[in-house]
Amino acid sequence: MVYVVALSAEELDRIDTELRIKQSFTKTVAAAALPRDRTPHITLLLERTSAQSDQGRLAWLGVVRRPRGDKVAAVDARIAVELVRECPVQLLMRPLLDRVPLHLRHDLAGMLSGEVTVLGDEASEALLAVLAQQHDLLRIMLGFLGEAAEPDPLDSRRAEDRLWQEQYDMTRLGLAIGNIPPSRLAAWRRPSEPDAPFLAGLIPEPFEQGLIEHDARRLGIDVDVFSEAGWQPGSHASGASFRCDIHVFEHLGSRIEVANINATPVEERLGADLIYYHEATQSFILVQAKRLPSAAGTRWMYVDKRLLGQLDRLDKVAALSRTALAPHEWRLGADPCFVKLAYWPSEETIDPGPAPGMYLPVPYVRLLLEDDGTRGPNGGRRLGYGYVDRYLGNTEFTELVKNGLVGTVGTTLDDLRTLGTERATEGMSVSIVVDRATAPPHEAVKERHRRNHTRGYDKTLATKRRRRQS
Repeated sequence: MVYVVALSAEELDRIDTELRIKQSFTKTVAAAALPRDRTPHITLLLERTSAQSDQGRLAWLGVVRRPRGDKVAAVDARIAVELVRECPVQLLMRPLLDRVPLHLRHDLAGMLSGEVTVLGDEASEALLAVLAQQHDLLRIMLGFLGEAAEPDPLDSRRAEDRLWQEQYDMTRLGLAIGNIPPSRLAAWRRPSEPDAPFLAGLIPEPFEQGLIEHDARRLGIDVDVFSEAGWQPGSHASGASFRCDIHVFEHLGSRIEVANINATPVEERLGADLIYYHEATQSFILVQAKRLPSAAGTRWMYVDKRLLGQLDRLDKVAALSRTALAPHEWRLGADPCFVKLAYWPSEETIDPGPAPGMYLPVPYVRLLLEDDGTRGPNGGRRLGYGYVDRYLGNTEFTELVKNGLVGTVGTTLDDLRTLGTERATEGMSVSIVVDRATAPPHEAVKERHRRNHTRGYDKTLATKRRRRQS
């Protein structure tokens, strides 16, 4: 089925920032109008061209992954349209109706006058077929949304799926810090080999930057942050066989390079790391994920010798930082390494970002392990919900890193490459995210602050660009 949402130009302008920055939006509709099945639906967002016209311009496309939505009132439901992408071509809908079978035209004509229309299976199939014939870019976009609507599920009973889930979460956290919508990781197919990194299964977006992401090495794109370390698929570094996938992401002025690196087979892997590096200020944070049970009431873990050894290794990582010598180097504390105690709900969606959990600086973990509050009934130590009263959540942690208030001082790209190699050979699944800001440090700090605290984007430039395209 296909959802069709028709809005005025004024209404589209009101949600324009949400569409471009979040690449998602929500709409409240009558619950009785929603379909009974739960199959994800491609969604067309139309702009009514004028009050006197029923032409309808195809402005945006997206996916409703939960067709029944969430109940918000006795008779209403809220649907979430995700993976929102701007239509790559200028297209009016009314002329297309002459190209569908005669008996379907009445149903399709109604979508130009109603605000939310859910087309039946036959009408949906006919409309999508006609749209795909209009332009190759539109055909490719529809194919991408069809694949992204139903990504391969991850089964936590399988070892490789648990590791992909954790590497996905660390990568998604890095994208959230870098102001990249998490939906950029949504179109995914299970890699053919269980030892492959999560990014190896990413389906490229059907526009220029998506192709750059997919073909970065072949096209010679600047990914020297990773290639100089010898991190290539199947290559060897420090005597280990590294499985690596590298992608470049850009969004509204942000550019980051991402590498997923595995150096050990699935059965020997110890967990997942994120290393987020801001190049201009020579600063990184390291997050090590530890998995908690997903069931409420059991979201805690035992502290064992492995965790204690991992804390010791993280202390060595923290020692790479030096003392701040300039205002832009100041941090809230000297704690660049964190443990994330995370759990994965049974139903996961694109929009919320990283998996829920608690972020704990390593020195804080050591204090917790000396406190009676983390002692279990048999004298062992436990960490997690019910045992830790204060912690950072996703929002608080992400904002601190975004604004450069936590992290190392004076660490170089060589330090980053060495650390990534060491963590991978120790058995971690490593996600390295590099913010390639190129301005001088003090200017990069100003730019980072402006980018993080400015709501929206330049609508005037966006409007001029759309007019040129038309």
